Amino acid sequence: MTAPRPADPPSEDLSRLAALHGVATSYSPSPDRSVAASATAVTLTLAALGVDASTPGAVRAALAAREGEMGERLLPPTVVGWSGSPPAALAALPGGTRLRIDTEQGESRASADGLPPGVHRLTATTPDGRTATAHLIVAPPRLPAPAGRSYGLLVQLYSLLSRRSWGMGDLGDLAELAGWAGRSLGAGFVQVNPLHAAVPGAPTDPSPYRPSSRRFPDPVHLRIEDVPEAAYVEDPERLRALLERSGRLREAVLHQGALIDRDAVWELKREALELLAEVPLGPGRRAAYCDFLAGQGQALEDHAIWCALAEVHGSDWHRWPTGLRDPRSAETARARNGLMDRVDFWSRLAWLTDTQLTAAQRAGREAGMPVGIVHDLAVGVHPGGADAWAQQEYFAAGMSVGAPPDAFNARGQDWGLPPWRPDRLAASGYAPFRELLRALFRYAGALRIDHVMGLFRLWWVPQGHPPTEGTYVRYDAEAMLAVLVLEASRAGALVIGEDLGTVEPGVREALRERGVLGTSVLWFERDWDGDGRPLPPDGWRADCLATATTHDLPSTAARLTGEHVELRDSLGLLTRPLEEERAEAAADAGEWLSLLSRLGLLHGTGGGGDPSSEEAQIQAVHRFLLRTPARMVGVWLPDGVGDRRPQNLPGTWDQYPNWRLPIADAQGRPVTLEDLAASPRLRALVEVLRGDGHEAGEHEAGEGGP
Repeated sequence: MTAPRPADPPSEDLSRLAALHGVATSYSPSPDRSVAASATAVTLTLAALGVDASTPGAVRAALAAREGEMGERLLPPTVVGWSGSPPAALAALPGGTRLRIDTEQGESRASADGLPPGVHRLTATTPDGRTATAHLIVAPPRLPAPAGRSYGLLVQLYSLLSRRSWGMGDLGDLAELAGWAGRSLGAGFVQVNPLHAAVPGAPTDPSPYRPSSRRFPDPVHLRIEDVPEAAYVEDPERLRALLERSGRLREAVLHQGALIDRDAVWELKREALELLAEVPLGPGRRAAYCDFLAGQGQALEDHAIWCALAEVHGSDWHRWPTGLRDPRSAETARARNGLMDRVDFWSRLAWLTDTQLTAAQRAGREAGMPVGIVHDLAVGVHPGGADAWAQQEYFAAGMSVGAPPDAFNARGQDWGLPPWRPDRLAASGYAPFRELLRALFRYAGALRIDHVMGLFRLWWVPQGHPPTEGTYVRYDAEAMLAVLVLEASRAGALVIGEDLGTVEPGVREALRERGVLGTSVLWFERDWDGDGRPLPPDGWRADCLATATTHDLPSTAARLTGEHVELRDSLGLLTRPLEEERAEAAADAGEWLSLLSRLGLLHGTGGGGDPSSEEAQIQAVHRFLLRTPARMVGVWLPDGVGDRRPQNLPGTWDQYPNWRLPIADAQGRPVTLEDLAASPRLRALVEVLRGDGHEAGEHEAGEGGP
């Protein structure tokens, strides 16, 4: 078979046009290599931005139009300023230009000096009478650093079943975990997976990273018994029957080897919530619900309408009757009027879920946690879901987010998530991003942003083309960061960026400048610019959350024993001979264990025992994390009981039970929340973090950071 002919690179005019719209014509999979994007990828990407580049003549016309527009423009659609510094865009205005700034606080000013943080309206009028308006975002220059070092637990909430769960972990379990971890363990935070609303319909995609909506949470996480109306249902026997059925689901997972069945759990919870919806709200509850409706406004209305329409027409709005595909059409308005009860049902579920999320955060803070719950923001949404329907004008039609080919994946990746259009975001003053963050910060002590590099650029893949036929599209990172810092500072919350993998130069520095913490995972921290050996603790950055592993990686026990290689081999995922993979994994673990030993961190558990035991090695790994200057140290909760399995195995779909495994011990037996609270092994690991505080004290959070 002959190799495919390389795609034609963009012409000079097409390259200039692309650059003016933030579309890359090449990318660098490694520092010493540059790969040209195909003319097809660039042309299709421009088309998704509303730019016709289908012929040389169209390219020339679009180029002339864009250059003319840029030359005549007084202001960009969104101007960014940082408190204490005048917006740079104002310096380019002609001398004598008059300014009028209508602030978010309701004031009118003639100068940008001393503006309060917020999103304001800017009007500029030049001496010759030209006028331009723009959104003016003013944000604090940076987020404050965490107040001292903290350590906490990382967990996929669905995997944490208690003896009260309905077959998967829920928000009642999260509140219990936060209260226990804060009071009994001295933990500063609990980090969970995205709790965004999933696309309904069986089978539901179990991945929490491909939601229907990032704006609203998923009611599958509700603890039914904690809803006050549960005490007053008209048919208590029916609710008791649902509780009994939920108990059987729970027992199947905990004692019969069953996987977590989200669809079965939701079927029971939905039936229970229908019962609860028949109970009238008391005056105080009704007032709180009305406040929530008013506060969430059109966004909640759209979400609830989509959910109601999905019950009738299915969960992919592209297949709905034509008139219903437009959220603002007359047909949609008529359908809403006919579905008022269902719209109210879904609105109430959003309120109930928001209420329990807020209660979980309150439980953590009342237990002494300085941070509380760290929520996770997925990188995008399902193309057929509620957000993609309600905010169509902000998404690039016919495009999907992914990753280019690299040393780890020669075929690239297509994540099936439509990207936001940077031009439409800027024109709106980044309203969708602001509203999304504001919603999440209602109940988050910190927010982890998955693939935080997406604030700077995303790899767009045209539909029907392989990921290799994509290209990068740039976003206004300063504006995105300003919105992020503004909303986080208003909420008094921290921000953690997941910046693992390939990161273009300057990104980590820009994030650090604004007080956004990074993510450092032990196995990836090597001296890549030097000898490639494990990075000693004083070489780590301070402004990060440091962990031993994540949900997408092997557990620490599996990494130390090499069991992750055997798992991938059993599923046919290895690209090299098994012995080569085994040898590399053993060498990798051996280098880290050698460093731990040299640092005096590898010794027996509980003041004695075998320092070569698995438990002792896992404890040593966490002693090492404490030796780093990292401001936050996270413990993957399954590591506390010796779980061998990853929660998600990238590269698999139905070969591995991704997102469906309960936390288990070293023998694969599921462990409940109550078991965790009584686990000597978990207690011993936490005592390492608490008892070795003198090591952490060598690197107080204020030292070594910006």
